[in-house]
Amino acid sequence: MIELFNRTEIDQMRPAGRFVADVLTALREAAHVGVNLLELDALAARMIAERGATSCYVDYHPSFGAMPFGKVLCTSVNDAVLHGLPHDYVLADGDLLSVDFACEVDGWVADSATSVVVGNARPEDLELIATTERALVAGIAAATVGNKLGDIGHAIGEVARAAGLKINLQFGGHGVGRTMHGDPHVPNDGRPGRGLPLKPGLVIAIEPWFLHSTDEIYTDPDGWTLRSADGSRGAHSEHTIAITEDGPLVLTAR
Repeated sequence: MIELFNRTEIDQMRPAGRFVADVLTALREAAHVGVNLLELDALAARMIAERGATSCYVDYHPSFGAMPFGKVLCTSVNDAVLHGLPHDYVLADGDLLSVDFACEVDGWVADSATSVVVGNARPEDLELIATTERALVAGIAAATVGNKLGDIGHAIGEVARAAGLKINLQFGGHGVGRTMHGDPHVPNDGRPGRGLPLKPGLVIAIEPWFLHSTDEIYTDPDGWTLRSADGSRGAHSEHTIAITEDGPLVLTAR
């Protein structure tokens, strides 16, 4: 079911958005060569506890997950791009790290993701990250009253195609509000002028993610982490936004 929220409810979502943004900022600052993924997860867990918030991930067990997730972050490294299960791995020079974080604050959920290279970066990795960020900006700009859901996907897809990237449609954005994943599904490509009309009060996560040279993925033996089929690296950017009469409102702006 697609739910529309009034301005009071959207204002009540702002603290969740700010908290998610603050956690991702702290994680970006903490992600250095020699840091263990489990340390990053522990940092986020401490911030959740201090805020009195609730993790959306620990008990999360959708049909595509092998078991309840059990951690508070998704940490995807190099050829992993989505749903990376934090494990005993120490970040090395040049690693491309994508961090996805969703949390509930006072009954409202926000969801956001960012990618960063630790240490010395390959130019092609920085460009891949920049492409996901440009696609996110384009998707947000298309999230206006009177447009259709296909306009968001089309804007994202145009950025990917201009960069010579392929687009996977298995996983994309989604509705957000009182739960982490709701309707509608927000694909990273689409036909302009087609699909669900965008109305004031719709709150969605827009999340372009791309791989260097493929759109094919497989699930790691951990039952969660999604990796590229050809070993190429991936990047992921995401914001939770509310569609309003005044334009898109980015609730997780950092």
